[in-house]
Amino acid sequence: VRLEESGGGLVQAGTSLTLSCGASGDTFSSYSMGWFRQVPGQTQREFVAGIRWSGGTTYYADSVKGRFTVARDNAKNTVYLQMNSLKPEDTGVYYCGVRIGASYYYSESFGSWGQGTQVTVSS
Repeated sequence: VRLEESGGGLVQAGTSLTLSCGASGDTFSSYSMGWFRQVPGQTQREFVAGIRWSGGTTYYADSVKGRFTVARDNAKNTVYLQMNSLKPEDTGVYYCGVRIGASYYYSESFGSWGQGTQVTVSS
């Protein structure tokens, strides 16, 4: 499966942004997906949110819980990340990936990364 993220941009703190991750291929609905971000100065991608293949179960990092919502539309081969009440510390490159390993919380459990989309939140 090939992934492509979109929807990033430069926004002010307190505002909202919705990211999209479009997937090619006809097996998207069988994959659990995750959103990660890479923060300037850090080499490891940080878990943000995950969603099971059915969409029935979601997972969030503590830092975004209550502000971000992950959802998917399997008919459109797309997973979304709705980000509300954005903070400057949410700045980073956001990536979506397919879960290929056991854990939702580590980037090593994901593959088929897209190219990423930049989110910059100004104070």
